Amino acid sequence: MKFLITLAARNLLRNKIRTTVSIIAILIAVMAVIFTRGLMMGILENTVSLYIQYDSGHLRIIDQNYDKKEKLLSLLHPVDGLEGDGVLNMIEKLEENDEIELAVPRIKFGSLASVDEELVRMLGWGVIPDKEIEFTDISNNFVNGRMVKRGSKEIVIGSGLSDKLGKDVGDKVTILYQNSFDAFKGSTFEIVGKIDHYLPLINERLFYIPLDQAQRILIMDGQATEVLIKAESMNSAFELKSTVQKLINSNDGRQKYQVQTWEEANAMLSYFKVAQYIYNVIYILLILLAAIVVINTMIMIVKERTREIGMMAALGLKKKEILTMFIIEGTTMGIIGSFLGSIAGGALTRYLSIYGIDYTRALQGIEGELLVNPILYPVYNINNIVFGFILGVIITTITCIIPARRAAKLEPNDALRNI
Repeated sequence: MKFLITLAARNLLRNKIRTTVSIIAILIAVMAVIFTRGLMMGILENTVSLYIQYDSGHLRIIDQNYDKKEKLLSLLHPVDGLEGDGVLNMIEKLEENDEIELAVPRIKFGSLASVDEELVRMLGWGVIPDKEIEFTDISNNFVNGRMVKRGSKEIVIGSGLSDKLGKDVGDKVTILYQNSFDAFKGSTFEIVGKIDHYLPLINERLFYIPLDQAQRILIMDGQATEVLIKAESMNSAFELKSTVQKLINSNDGRQKYQVQTWEEANAMLSYFKVAQYIYNVIYILLILLAAIVVINTMIMIVKERTREIGMMAALGLKKKEILTMFIIEGTTMGIIGSFLGSIAGGALTRYLSIYGIDYTRALQGIEGELLVNPILYPVYNINNIVFGFILGVIITTITCIIPARRAAKLEPNDALRNI
């Protein structure tokens, strides 16, 4: 074996340019795999986190029929508590469970405001102020004023929406809406706070009012459109779901509610999971493209050394040993290329995990409802680097078997006649 390794090393050094090109091809492919995998993990983790924070919680409790009409912001299928005794009593009951860190009711409703004979579309959230701050950390985004207070006709708006309305903190704004009886109404609120957020949905469309005020103007006493639950972690939500569903069913015989995990609450997150599988295939294809260069190099080596291979076979070198020698050559290029690619990919991912990649311009035309951070931070971890290295070595080794077998099959007499 030592003799075969020495022979393989000498053969690789015969044509340094060709060997270097093969190693560089593997290097680039492995680097691309590590970076792309880190980027996709960063996008997925960030997006899931945002959807949990602002859209679905770890768990979400809704009326059985609300899901079908959620896009319409329907108020006809509310959460009205256990046996209709009010959503706040339901919140108290849920928070008695140690596995539930926080339960947050929200009323989501559509709204309009008239500005210079034009209508501005808005999205209203009726919230319990202190719970909403604890749930979303939205207080970190205030640039002026404060959060609304319970029982007050107050409103908080995004800085983008503030510009559209031509209003600022201290001004009053009249919002137009349909209540739960489909009657078109209007109410005036004082702007007490302005937030600046990188999400277009929050910055340009959303406003907050106290939950009790939303219930009053929408005629939804004791009701909410959804209840969001914060659990210990994303993964614990799947086990907690059955516990919450049992708790609701044992205290409410109407079979009115369904409990959804963060994954079930939004179709967008299921698309991201599909994207993960697609990218796993892409990773393999990237390495295969680089391996083609290795295959081409090996085939050229076999053709150039046909007579030499015949001489080695005639001197007693077995077909298995010839096969092993060429596999060692290909694997060596794979190891060196994968190692250098792992270092380069790890360094690139590490740098961008700190400074991020600004996609602000690319996301400008994307719908405001999509919750994506315009500055994306790839995930840097050792697992990704090891994954890229092992994938590079394995695929390169497997693909170099093709030319190696071709070399091993050469008959000594035929090879020696090839001058």
